[in-house]
Amino acid sequence: MKRNKPLTIAIPILVILFLIAAHYGYSKIQSKMASIKERQAVKTQLVEKYISLISERPALAKRFASLKEDRSALNAKLIEGSTPSIAAAALQEKIKGIVTEKGGTISSERIEKTEELDSFSIIGISINAVLPDAGALNNILYDIETHIPRLVVKELDVTVKNPRKPTGAVTINLAVSAMTNKK
Repeated sequence: MKRNKPLTIAIPILVILFLIAAHYGYSKIQSKMASIKERQAVKTQLVEKYISLISERPALAKRFASLKEDRSALNAKLIEGSTPSIAAAALQEKIKGIVTEKGGTISSERIEKTEELDSFSIIGISINAVLPDAGALNNILYDIETHIPRLVVKELDVTVKNPRKPTGAVTINLAVSAMTNKK
């Protein structure tokens, strides 16, 4: 019996040690499994999100094309130029062309200060010109107001050379503005 005594003590101790080791090992395995399942759930949600975004791609492409067309239509109404100075020079050339086409002679021209808006700049010019008659002024104003890109007459000062005979030459001071993209 004396021989069995250490064995009877050792076996329960070994069983208890085995159970403790199994418990800690099982706990670690269980926590690792839970962590893996969590990561898998997060990745599954991410994949589902990507799939939904991919399924929305045709609608987004259609919306992008629509916005691009809208922007192109808007850009058609703006004076082109890489800088406001270049855009103002282009505006000046357009107005000079309209005035000289109607028989007017330009005595002076100047570029006004640029006004800054959110994503646009308002450029302006002033021109002093002599026109052959009031009919030419009417045609010039019509061409400016119906012109694409959009031009706006900000100021108009008209002086008739001979007030007794208003059918003669007319002197004008004309201020015209247009919008351009802010660069």
